[in-house]
Amino acid sequence: MPKTNSQHAKPVRASKAVLSGLMMPQDANPMGKVFGGSILKLIDNVAFVAAARHAGTSNCVTISMDKIDFKQPIEIGELVILEAKLHFTGRSSIVVGVNVYTENLDTGHRRQTNSCLVTFVAVDDKGKPREVPRLRPETEEEKQIYHQAEIRYQNRKNKIVRSRLPSGE
Repeated sequence: MPKTNSQHAKPVRASKAVLSGLMMPQDANPMGKVFGGSILKLIDNVAFVAAARHAGTSNCVTISMDKIDFKQPIEIGELVILEAKLHFTGRSSIVVGVNVYTENLDTGHRRQTNSCLVTFVAVDDKGKPREVPRLRPETEEEKQIYHQAEIRYQNRKNKIVRSRLPSGE
């Protein structure tokens, strides 16, 4: 019998994921900067690892990418480092925050270039949502992030419900 949401909780640190890779010419747009889509793919990959670790299954599907911020361009030849950690869990939903950094391998200079929130739903073998463990934030920062993510999650759910109502209700 699978463990349900109410049976146990996992700390944020249990599912943290890190991915790094060197940006190459095939990742570049005509201006010589890394394509945003290349970074979004990496974000989805590292966020998936964190979500799957938490859910205990690789049956996690991406349902949204939000608050995608492209703060600075990424240059070819820079090392990209992506760090993913859970922000919130619902019954079957998992919200993962991803921060993207680059490192110049010649100088060692590191800077944040992107951030994004990715929401997944854990599903069973029939594609139906399945429960995931609760998230247990431990530090004050994790508790604050969890609270903010919970508010965004509830607002999103309310918006979806309102969009399904007939006009005028």
